[in-house]
Amino acid sequence: MGDDSEWMKLPIDQRCEHKVWKARLNGYEEALKLFQRIEDEKSPEWSKYLGLIKKFVTDSNAVAQLKGLEAAVAYVENAHVAGKTTGDVVSGVVSKVFNQPKARAKELGMDICLMYIEIEKADMVQEELVKGLDNKNPKIVVACIETIRKALCEFGSKIVTLKPIVKILPKLFESREKAIRDEAKLLAVETYKWIRDAIRPPLQNINSVQLKELEEEWVKLPATAPKQTRFLRSQQDLKAKFEMQQAAGGDDVDGDDDDEGCAPQVDPYELLEAVEVLSKLPKDFYEKIEAKKWQERKEALEAVEALAKNPKLENGDYGDLVRALKKVIGKDANVMLVTLAAKCLAGLAAGLRKKFGTYAGHVVPTILEKFKEKKPQVVQALQEAIDAVFLTTTLQNLSEDILAVMDNKNPSIKQQASLFLARSFCHCTPSSLPKSLLKPFCAAFLKQVNDSAPEVRDAAFEALGTAMKVLGEKAVNPFLTDLDKLKLDKIKECADKIELASGKKGGGAEKEKPAPKAQPPPEAPTKPSAPPKKASVAKPAGPPKKGKPVAAVNGKGKKAVESKDMVEAELSAEVCEEMSAAVLPASCMQLLDSANWKERLASMEEFQKAVEQMDKNEMPCQALVRMLAKKPGWKETNFQVMQMKLHIVGLIAQKGTFSKTSAFTVLDGLVDKVGDIKCGGKAKEALTAIGEACSLPWTAEQVVSMAFAQKNPKNQAEALNWLANAMKEFGFAGINVKAFISNVKTALAATNPAVRTAAIALLGVMYLYMGAPLRMFFEDEKPALLAQIDAEFEKMQGQSPPAPFRGNSKKGIEDDREEAEEQDDEGGQDVMDLLPRTDISDKITSEMVSKIGDKNWKTRKEGLEELAAVISEAKFIQPNVGELPMALKGRLNDSNKILVLQTLTILQQIATAMGPALKQHVKNLGIPVITVLGDSKSNVRAAALTTLNAWVEQTGMKEWLEGEDLSEELKKENPFLRQEVLAWLAEKLPTLRSVSSDLMICVPNLYACLEDRNGDVRKKAQDALPTFMMHLGYEKMLKATGKLKPASKDQVVSMLEKARAVMPAKPAAPAKAASSKTPACPPAAKPLSAPSKSQSVSEDSGVFEPKSDTKKTKPGGTAAKGKVLGGKKAPAKTSAKDEDDKSGPIFSIIPNGKEQRIKEEKGLKVLKWNFMTPRDEYVEQLKNQMSTCVARWLQDELFHFDFQRHVKAIGAMIEHLEEERDATISCLDLILKWFTLRFFDTNTSVLMKALEYLKLLFSMLSRENYHLNEFEASSFIPYLIVKVGESKDVVRKDVRAILTMLCKVYPASKVFTFLMDGTKSKNSKQRAECLEELGCLIESYGMNVCQPTPAKSLKEIAVHIGDRDTSVRNAALNTVVTVYNVCGDQVFKLIGNLSEKDMSMLEERIKRSAKKTPAAPARQPEERVQRAPPGNPNASMTRKPAPDEAPNKLNQARAQNALAEQSSPAITKEFQLDLDMIENDHTRVSELPDLVQHKLDELLEPVMIPEPKIRAVSPHFDDLRNSTASTINFVISQVASGDINTSIQALAQIDEVLRQKDKAEAMSGHIDQFLIATFMQLRLIYNTHMADDRLDKKEIFKLYSCIIGNMLSLFSMESLAREASMGVLKDLMHGLITLMLDARVEDIEDGQQLIRSVNLLVVRVLEKSDQTNILSALLVLLQDSLISAAGSPKFSELVMKCLWRMIRFLPETIGSINLDRILLDVHNFMKVFPKEKLKQLKSDVPHRTLKTLLHTLCRLTGAKILDHLSMIENKNESELESHLRRVVKHSSSLSGFKSDRGTEKGTIRPDEKMSKAKVSDILSEIFKKIGSKENTKEGLTELYEYKQRYSDADLEPFLRNTSQFFQSYVERGLRIIESEREGKSRSQTSNPVIPPRGTDNVSDSSSVSLNSNGEELKPAVYYERLKILRQRHGLENNTKQQQQEEDDRPPLTSLLSKPSVASSTDMLHSKLSHLKESREQYHQEQSHSHSPSRSSTPATNLDDLKKRLERIKSNRQ
Repeated sequence: MGDDSEWMKLPIDQRCEHKVWKARLNGYEEALKLFQRIEDEKSPEWSKYLGLIKKFVTDSNAVAQLKGLEAAVAYVENAHVAGKTTGDVVSGVVSKVFNQPKARAKELGMDICLMYIEIEKADMVQEELVKGLDNKNPKIVVACIETIRKALCEFGSKIVTLKPIVKILPKLFESREKAIRDEAKLLAVETYKWIRDAIRPPLQNINSVQLKELEEEWVKLPATAPKQTRFLRSQQDLKAKFEMQQAAGGDDVDGDDDDEGCAPQVDPYELLEAVEVLSKLPKDFYEKIEAKKWQERKEALEAVEALAKNPKLENGDYGDLVRALKKVIGKDANVMLVTLAAKCLAGLAAGLRKKFGTYAGHVVPTILEKFKEKKPQVVQALQEAIDAVFLTTTLQNLSEDILAVMDNKNPSIKQQASLFLARSFCHCTPSSLPKSLLKPFCAAFLKQVNDSAPEVRDAAFEALGTAMKVLGEKAVNPFLTDLDKLKLDKIKECADKIELASGKKGGGAEKEKPAPKAQPPPEAPTKPSAPPKKASVAKPAGPPKKGKPVAAVNGKGKKAVESKDMVEAELSAEVCEEMSAAVLPASCMQLLDSANWKERLASMEEFQKAVEQMDKNEMPCQALVRMLAKKPGWKETNFQVMQMKLHIVGLIAQKGTFSKTSAFTVLDGLVDKVGDIKCGGKAKEALTAIGEACSLPWTAEQVVSMAFAQKNPKNQAEALNWLANAMKEFGFAGINVKAFISNVKTALAATNPAVRTAAIALLGVMYLYMGAPLRMFFEDEKPALLAQIDAEFEKMQGQSPPAPFRGNSKKGIEDDREEAEEQDDEGGQDVMDLLPRTDISDKITSEMVSKIGDKNWKTRKEGLEELAAVISEAKFIQPNVGELPMALKGRLNDSNKILVLQTLTILQQIATAMGPALKQHVKNLGIPVITVLGDSKSNVRAAALTTLNAWVEQTGMKEWLEGEDLSEELKKENPFLRQEVLAWLAEKLPTLRSVSSDLMICVPNLYACLEDRNGDVRKKAQDALPTFMMHLGYEKMLKATGKLKPASKDQVVSMLEKARAVMPAKPAAPAKAASSKTPACPPAAKPLSAPSKSQSVSEDSGVFEPKSDTKKTKPGGTAAKGKVLGGKKAPAKTSAKDEDDKSGPIFSIIPNGKEQRIKEEKGLKVLKWNFMTPRDEYVEQLKNQMSTCVARWLQDELFHFDFQRHVKAIGAMIEHLEEERDATISCLDLILKWFTLRFFDTNTSVLMKALEYLKLLFSMLSRENYHLNEFEASSFIPYLIVKVGESKDVVRKDVRAILTMLCKVYPASKVFTFLMDGTKSKNSKQRAECLEELGCLIESYGMNVCQPTPAKSLKEIAVHIGDRDTSVRNAALNTVVTVYNVCGDQVFKLIGNLSEKDMSMLEERIKRSAKKTPAAPARQPEERVQRAPPGNPNASMTRKPAPDEAPNKLNQARAQNALAEQSSPAITKEFQLDLDMIENDHTRVSELPDLVQHKLDELLEPVMIPEPKIRAVSPHFDDLRNSTASTINFVISQVASGDINTSIQALAQIDEVLRQKDKAEAMSGHIDQFLIATFMQLRLIYNTHMADDRLDKKEIFKLYSCIIGNMLSLFSMESLAREASMGVLKDLMHGLITLMLDARVEDIEDGQQLIRSVNLLVVRVLEKSDQTNILSALLVLLQDSLISAAGSPKFSELVMKCLWRMIRFLPETIGSINLDRILLDVHNFMKVFPKEKLKQLKSDVPHRTLKTLLHTLCRLTGAKILDHLSMIENKNESELESHLRRVVKHSSSLSGFKSDRGTEKGTIRPDEKMSKAKVSDILSEIFKKIGSKENTKEGLTELYEYKQRYSDADLEPFLRNTSQFFQSYVERGLRIIESEREGKSRSQTSNPVIPPRGTDNVSDSSSVSLNSNGEELKPAVYYERLKILRQRHGLENNTKQQQQEEDDRPPLTSLLSKPSVASSTDMLHSKLSHLKESREQYHQEQSHSHSPSRSSTPATNLDDLKKRLERIKSNRQ
């Protein structure tokens, strides 16, 4: 219980993650109570458990897990933040709950999943569940399927996306597990409930038995659609409605049911995956399809047919393929191939659906023409093809082509066209088959019902019957007035037989291809089949669009009764008399034809009274007017009687049911009297009355034709005047302009001025309604007449047509409104149909089309000009333009913008010339015009918009809004395109009464635009939102937000609320008001706008302006006004919003954002930032990356196409730079990448602004001590260097300034590499500038800056001395002179071979150079850091120290480069792997980052090495370990700090890491970096601190101690030590040997102890490092030290001692050494120092050292050594190969003898004075004395004297097999004698040959490793070993130095010179690639680590030693 009480005290959240399961159980129980108790869903308490909920469900204890699941359900249900946990928790449920045996656990898991769905996370839940279906555990799979099924059952198919489920079902049916198959079956049944037959196609390939079982289950399901029973949180209104319905117990609540039930109906097509087929076409398809052999053509077609069978095809450019198939259908003589091609077309159309619409217009005419074929299989294939094509487009688009063949001579074509229309009508609804479309078809059918061919007649009857079935009799009857009853009955009979495809959801042939148009409103098809009356009652309830078709029912606005009167038969005279007698008084009848005018007058009066009293239904109008026409009839001479007659006619027309038959009886007489002075007025009144009765259009047509049939000019003039007045009274609705035009033209040509005047007045009235297009009819008139017409039009300009008050206003407002709507579609078309059109298809030759598509832009331009000329000449053209649309479409994406503009102009021409028939080209030519709105050039966009508006004038908006094309355009993420399209829609949508339901498809993309990165796009989308809502309604648009992400959804919903407030109120209201008051206005507006010329778009006769005037002036101009206000308000509002947006920070810090981006680039998940010119994908990638961390408004500016926006953006970045330093640094990689894009801009102002910012940026980075990482540098510096070659001086100057600053935040050595790449540019300015910069870098930072090696770099630089450009030559010469000033004559070796001319130029320049090579003394504290310390040539070092002040040389060089902005200290702030140090810098220590950031103040005092203290681990260390590599980089960078304390603290931290094995691995990968920092600090101490008298030497000693302690720790771990590279080891050895030779160290207290530690360290380095690397490093170091004239001879001596030590242990290490590399180094050495040159040296020791090395290698490897010369390119350059061959040959001759080092040494002593035997005897004697107790002292003295006399004596053979103790004893003895003889007071550390540091090194380099394993060990040996161990662990150091001297002591007879400043490892580095490979190979081969103790051949007694000596003697002899 004690434990229980412990955890009971913990808070609930801690208990929930306790390790004791009971604690967790208790925690879950308490959490459950807590969750049920919290009422506020946004309480902060919820957030505590965010990270724990996954643990709740994945608890390892089953009991606790159950309770955890309950708690999780409560949490998800109540917490506002629960959505954030969806992914983790559901994946936990899937993996850890669904596999539990307890049913309760599974049940709770399901509840959690369903609860997440309820809180709007359906997508994530479904995604995790679908992932779970791939689990190997069948239990999990079953549970996942069950959960999906349950979710589908409860939430329905709207919430649960069915596509992924249906996709995975077949796979589940194939499972081996029965449980999975059974569950899959249940899921399939549940899915079937929701989508019915749509599930069949995906499951057609499953096992037949399973399919049969499914079919059986499906049959059992109820026919009613299932309903959603569980609702999302956002669907609470639906939930309430559902509950209400349940309570009522019925299904009455249907208000939303249609929506709910119909929307989920899934098209099987949508569930299929699209297949890409274009790439799979045979490569030779287009050749084969043109082949002469029909078999080859057949092969090609079969390949296409196979591909086209895929039910869903990926969208693409099918233009070429369609053209090829069309050609086969149209021209191939082989009917089999025609059939195949037709099948291919059908497949493509079915697979592409709406996307095929573009090509429909091309293929339909060809198919229709091909119906002349009689073969049934061909006809059937063509029928299938044309039916499939129809479903991809609209009947409107195909109407022109179909009507064109309806008069064809071939009966088959006529028959098939009619049958096609009949089938097409089946798929139509009243809305998609308007009266305007039906009218021309009916006219064609009426001709065909009288055709001589019975099949044509039958087809026509079928088509008319289908139309009647779709629209109802009332709509079709007006077109059938001329048919007799027999034919009408036949049509009705056909109508009864027809079964509508849409009504049956796809019937007959169309079953598999349901009409897309029919699907959205399923109720539509069923209603028309009901009686017309019912239909018309039903319609007004729907949206305005559904009212429109009903308009067709009423013909041209007539009463329903007129249908009967329209077909009134003509009555005979007798019948008329009888009928009249029944209603008129007898006296009246008798006196009608009296000869006395007074009696006739009395008769008329009676007639009038009778008519006035008559009932409408009883009035026999035809009989009465016939009576009036009775003799004298209209020839009446008495004007009074005539007036009365005319008045009675008007009266009858007004009161009775007046038919056209009656009108025909009187019209002739009326027209005859219209010009009469006395009777004209009454005649006009009568005509008006007839116009009201029979419709003005018909009456006017008759009147005008009759008037002009007469020759009376008065009648003609007055008829025209009456018509002009009638138009104002009746409106323009339905007027047949065509009937008047010829008569008006006749009138205009009349000689009588009154007629001309009347005609012009009539045109003026017509102009009110028609606008500018009217003038087109009269352009051929004489200029004088045209001027009069224009003057009349001018008068009318700006006037609105008067409101009509006659005609339909009395007959029924509803009918009229519908008629008016109908006329919207019809009127404009009528006007333009009247124009005489030219067929230009024959002028569009294939030659012209190929010209337009030519590769040469001039030829293309020529082709376009020819086309423009053809269109101009034709004026009005027919829609058939052949291949032209595809050709022009290609030009709209022409790379030459001039041609794009020219194409747009031509398209405007075509719009005007083609008129409304343009509709059929909207998809293939109009939509591409919209695409041009995305062009970056504003003038191109403006032209595209003008063209678009010109097209819309002709076509209306309907075609543009249908289908997915507009949605596809909005989907493209082009800000210009989106802005323009949205602005265009915002302008057009308010002017439309109704729109296609396809507008809904655009809504998701509209929502995407609301969140677009571009501010302008967002603004335009917001402006467009109310106009979309006006047509689609708020509810629908709100529903569409369901698929958005929650964050987006909230934002969009709030915008919808705002849009709802400003939405134009009741969009239908203005239309109704206008219609009721002014029925003729809307139709008039349309004709006016439709044909108006493109140039008038901006005038008041533009597209929609007149229409909005007409429609909206009366009701107060609501929409127009609203639009204008909106237009003015919105920008102000948005700009205010933008200002708010801009107030915040511009960059945001994303934790680890930069690291993540670097990781992605490393892993090649994104494009590597490397290009010649930036492609779109790079810009897009950068845009995406920036979107997360850059303010949206700034991003819009940054990626705007306008350069001024870029300037503005950079200005903002400059303003925010200082205040947002951290954020800028976190986004630095992206900022630099963006600026690289600006380097490719041509605009200078942007470039200058960019450079200004970059200067400020790098200055800030320098102050912040930030260091560019590799990714930032490589993605920026190369592009900056490109700009250094800019032609403008001011740009170059800025770039150079930035390059200077760059060296403060990135190592100069790496900048050097980039500049070297820049010298390879083709731009001579760039080459010259790069060379100048290289010179400045070398001058500032010394030769060490040259990468990869000075020699390699200088060779490349020297090449440019021969450049043909003077500036480049001079720059190269200056740079080489700079090198000469740094390293003297060595430059000539480094630059390699130059031509004589170049060399003479260089020598001349050097002579002229004022500078001289300064000497490099051994110790010169004042020396600048860039002059490296003596003998420190680091060729491979990647980062170099910085100078402490700007050198004068640098200033001079920069001044020459016109660089004004010279920053005072040129500092490289970092070197390899973010290593940062400032060497020799006292003044800028404060600029280093404060270590407090890294909690370094918490560290204990640093360790005094070599007495280490054991300290506690720093609390900061765990942070360090867990942080990224950059933290380690930072701490390492502090090691090289100029501040001693900073460096010590950093070293202490690293020491902690190195001393703990588990943490030491964190240093892996940073070893080179750490070693570089270390020897940099050593150099800093050597050059600066030791020379500074102000510094306490104890501090320096402490720093030295820390460095050496760290190094010892590092080199005690072999795995880390082996990571050190050759170059770094070389520099380290250089630094350590230099330290040992520094006499100043002796002055420090404990200086000797320090040097002993260094000795030990050197030994460790030699032992533990990679043996190849260290041996190679020593060879190069030796070479450099011998080359340098100023170097210390002792330095070379110590290097050779290290080499001898390495040689001694070659037998053991040979296996791990890469001989190829070593021999390459030896080769390079021998190249620089041939045998003769070596012999010239003061000492022959180097020569002998080298020979010993080679001899040892030969001895160990034998002849195989010759196989290791592979890395040497030219073996003849040195004597290596010949020497090896000699040694190998010599060795092989001595069989059985194992030669050692002495052998070779014996052979190279020509100056040996004593015989070899004598030497051996003497030394043997001496060693015997030393070995005996009595004569030890004497023996040692003799040995010392012997060594003094024979300095090159080799003692190794005598010491090899002795114990370590004996060797140490000899060494100490010799030191004591040396000390005594030289009289020095130094204790036990003196050496008779070399100074103390050297001695120590030699001692260490040989001692630790020499333990004998074979000799009998004595206590003294153990004592010595103990001392070694104590010293190694820092406990005792003073005795160590007395252990090792003579073991590797060849004679040192001369001093060698000190090495130079510059590193000379160029030979080695020229083989860098080989070395890397060798190193890799070496690492693979390495199989053992090197122990500090080496074993050699055991020698157990003195006899063995003697035998050994004898063998040596014999060998020498």
